Amino acid sequence: MSQPMRFWFDVTCPYAWITSRWAIEVEKVRDVEITWIPMSLGVLNQGRDELPEDYRRRMTATWAPARVFARVATEYPDKVGELYTVLGTKIHNEGQGAALKENAGDGDISDLFIPLIREALTEVGLDEGLADTGLGSEWDDVLKDFHGQAMSAVGDEVGTPVVEVSGTAFFGPVLTRIPRGDDAGMIFDGAVALAGYPHFFELKRSRTERPDFT
Repeated sequence: MSQPMRFWFDVTCPYAWITSRWAIEVEKVRDVEITWIPMSLGVLNQGRDELPEDYRRRMTATWAPARVFARVATEYPDKVGELYTVLGTKIHNEGQGAALKENAGDGDISDLFIPLIREALTEVGLDEGLADTGLGSEWDDVLKDFHGQAMSAVGDEVGTPVVEVSGTAFFGPVLTRIPRGDDAGMIFDGAVALAGYPHFFELKRSRTERPDFT
């Protein structure tokens, strides 16, 4: 029987993107089945006035895609993983997310990703009008519920992604490259083993390189 893996993500996060691609590699070498669930850096950082102003402004751009994913996860759950792959590829691998932010100017940038979301929805066979979900707050409570599931699983001192395997949850792993083949399986085994030990809490070192999505 496959091990259930729940994977909470924010599509705008480059580290969650790399970890998600690792998870897909894990599916090839371990008997796991992934359920993709949205969470939100916007929700995570809401009300944190101590954060730098520029960072708080950039966080406004995370709301629109996360709201859309909350709706898709509710109404079309079988499309979440496919939409994540298509939109994440546009944002990260193709660099369109960075290009949008560079040309965004000043002020609120909450609708920054709407055009890309429309394209991605169309490519996966969903109505591009679902992108308008990102422009309002109607789905915020649903998004916060999804996000709250992740926090309940692992605690509130983490970011995205959150992974749960057979009831054992952890933040990360934070990676700058995508492990493939046997490496993907080895890292999976180690992460699950560490997270499964009830008195293990953290393993960390400083990052020395930027994410590489290849």
